[in-house]
Amino acid sequence: MEKIIKQLEEKVKTLFHKENSGHDIYHLKRVLNNALAIQEKEGGDKLIIAISALLHDVHRIMQNETGAFVSPKDSLPKIKEVLDTVDLTDEQKERIMHVIEFHEEYDFSKEGKTVNDIETLIVQDADNLDGMGAMSVARSFSYGAVNKIPMWAPEIPFDQGIYDESKLDHSTVHHFHSKALKLKDNMNTKTAQSMAKHRHEFLKLFLQEFFDEWSGKK
Repeated sequence: MEKIIKQLEEKVKTLFHKENSGHDIYHLKRVLNNALAIQEKEGGDKLIIAISALLHDVHRIMQNETGAFVSPKDSLPKIKEVLDTVDLTDEQKERIMHVIEFHEEYDFSKEGKTVNDIETLIVQDADNLDGMGAMSVARSFSYGAVNKIPMWAPEIPFDQGIYDESKLDHSTVHHFHSKALKLKDNMNTKTAQSMAKHRHEFLKLFLQEFFDEWSGKK
């Protein structure tokens, strides 16, 4: 497994070398580490989980290139090209592409969750953990800067409607409310649920401090 991951990591570095919106190679490595930590306790095919975690955001690169929303499913032909360069069976490639296609499912979206295989559930959890806590703060403001999203638009109320990945939030703080703060209750595995608790509390504390400083209370 280590040999294949190393080979793919070199290809991923090339694909993501210009990425600076929070979906960079370091995000992929953190998701990989999260996924392996969860897999150790929850089971599942380690190789499928690891490769899926490393390649899960190729659609973000395509999105940057086109300037239009690209779904994970749209990235599968490109994923297949990358997978064809390493020693994997056709069945393994299909399983990896399945995980990547469905890794962005949320309970709070219109479609909800439609798959329940452990590999996909673990990669969902691993990716979502990196969208919480300190990483959520750092990555969300980076994403906002790249996409010209303001820090906060206090005149616009928080929308408690259905989350839509294809639409940009009114502000980064709106994003915390539309997605990041909902991730704790979206975790699939007991391991990720435990890992999510501290990150969720940290984000809540950050937002309280943000609002206090914004209003001049501190």
